[in-house]
Amino acid sequence: MSSQIKSKIAEQGFRRGGPGRMAAPVEKPKNGKKTLARLVKYFKPELKTVIILCLVVLVTVIASVTAPSMQSRAIDSLVAREFRRVPKILLTMLALYAIHAGAILLQGFFSAQLSRNVIKRLRAKLFNKIINLPVSYLDTHSHGDIMSRMTNDAENVSNVISQSLTSLFSGVLTLLGTITIMLSFSVPLTFLTFSTVILTVIVTRIMSYLMHKFYVKRQALLGTLNGIVEEKVSFGKTVTAYNLESRTIDEFTQASDSLTKTGIIADIIGNAMGPLMNMLNNCSFVIVAAIGAWFALKGSISVGVISAFIIYSKQFSRPINELAQLYGQIETAVAGAERIFSILDEPGEDHGTNLPLEVTDGVIEFKNVNFSYVKGKQIIHDFTLKVEAGKKIALVGSTGSGKTTIVNLLMRFYDIDSGTITVDGTDIRKISKDTLRDSIGIVLQDTVLFSDTVRANLKYADHTISDQKMIEAAALANCDKVVETLSDGYDTFLTGGGANLSQGQRQLLTISRAFLSYPKILILDEATSSVDTRTERNIQDAMVRLMQNRTSLIIAHRLSTIQDADMIVVMDKGRIIERGTHKELLAKGGNYYQLYMTQFAGNSI
Repeated sequence: MSSQIKSKIAEQGFRRGGPGRMAAPVEKPKNGKKTLARLVKYFKPELKTVIILCLVVLVTVIASVTAPSMQSRAIDSLVAREFRRVPKILLTMLALYAIHAGAILLQGFFSAQLSRNVIKRLRAKLFNKIINLPVSYLDTHSHGDIMSRMTNDAENVSNVISQSLTSLFSGVLTLLGTITIMLSFSVPLTFLTFSTVILTVIVTRIMSYLMHKFYVKRQALLGTLNGIVEEKVSFGKTVTAYNLESRTIDEFTQASDSLTKTGIIADIIGNAMGPLMNMLNNCSFVIVAAIGAWFALKGSISVGVISAFIIYSKQFSRPINELAQLYGQIETAVAGAERIFSILDEPGEDHGTNLPLEVTDGVIEFKNVNFSYVKGKQIIHDFTLKVEAGKKIALVGSTGSGKTTIVNLLMRFYDIDSGTITVDGTDIRKISKDTLRDSIGIVLQDTVLFSDTVRANLKYADHTISDQKMIEAAALANCDKVVETLSDGYDTFLTGGGANLSQGQRQLLTISRAFLSYPKILILDEATSSVDTRTERNIQDAMVRLMQNRTSLIIAHRLSTIQDADMIVVMDKGRIIERGTHKELLAKGGNYYQLYMTQFAGNSI
């Protein structure tokens, strides 16, 4: 396994989380302020919810910082033997805790509502953008990375909105409120509490650093181990064929031992975190109680104040630790939002003018077309070809000769660098891409079926087509017999893009779908390259019917499928090197002849 694959797997393993997730490294945005300001705009339609949420948080904080002071009064009343005041104080405390509990519930409800609405709007905008991105963008960017922005990055933003924002707001208010009340009770005891809390924070930071270090290492090793298992299980036949079981076990054992050693250290540090924090907190309580008792003996404060300070010291340290953690979560979420916005900022596909295309004849003409995917590396050179109405033209050539690129240019998945492409005499750059693509039917080598019923897949181009026309198209495409074998016929649900069908059956369904789009121009891209000979014959019969009275452009490696083509165009390195009928090209004894003899006569070239 290459180091590049290992690092990739390690990264994926790390992202999966597990026990070390709390110590995940903070992802920092490139321009956090700009991204945050832009994200805030998505809150404007939810301004009412935001205001209500802020008020609920304010009520929560007031209740939480007021209740301990009521406890102080209750204790002081007991010490002073003012028993009549105690019930009223206790009822007030009960009411405050009840308000606090209710406010917490409301806080969770409104936070979830705010998160749901904001992320729904953000995801909808992102999905709409992805659907309308140019094919060139999708071809040059990782699909997994694009989907990760829709799922993982959006989820990070959602979690921050539903949890971290309210915690941040309440944490700051709690700190301010706690400090204010503590200072009103005793300034010296307040500064003593500060010192103990600062010590706790310092120890927490040190422990967090150690946890971060070993958890990251453990997750990386876990990713490597998962990669080894996945690779060896997936390619188990190859391991067995080369008799490498022992070496594979040694490789696994070595990775497993490293993971175990690192995991033990990580667990020791992680499990020590809680007891150590409890010990420091208890020490803090003891110090506050002891010094407070000394102040009480001197008459500086009351016994109730000592009780309140013990609670406030805990209440003071909790938001500090939470705020330290929230910073990392917010940074990661903003970085995720930045990645989402980077896609939203990509230029969408230019759909051209609103000039519609009414294909009457289906004449296609390429004139001196030049094209390059990457500037400076030209793929198509001075390509000139005219396809008459109703004719069947085949493009052949070795892999990388530019056949599929010609189809991409005709569909306007990419725009040409120079030259012109016309349909019925109209430059395709001057017409709407939507109407251009509506007039072209395409059947690809890689069959594309959606996780839906057979009926929905066949009617994908136009769901308003009648069932009668659908059945007629299925019969013409030779897939009616396929549908008859399915348990629910046309209502059979296709799982995993048609995984419950054979390759040939899937291809027949896509041909039937092309029938139902009623195109004037038809493109067949390696439509029979991955099926057996018998299935190929059924598909060929279906394609013959599909191509009747249609201008057809066929890309094929199997030369047996294009011998009846009106013209065969042989391409090499983006240029046309031969053209003619099957018989004419064989008689020339050129490049096509060599390809033909390689396939059918077994001659070496």
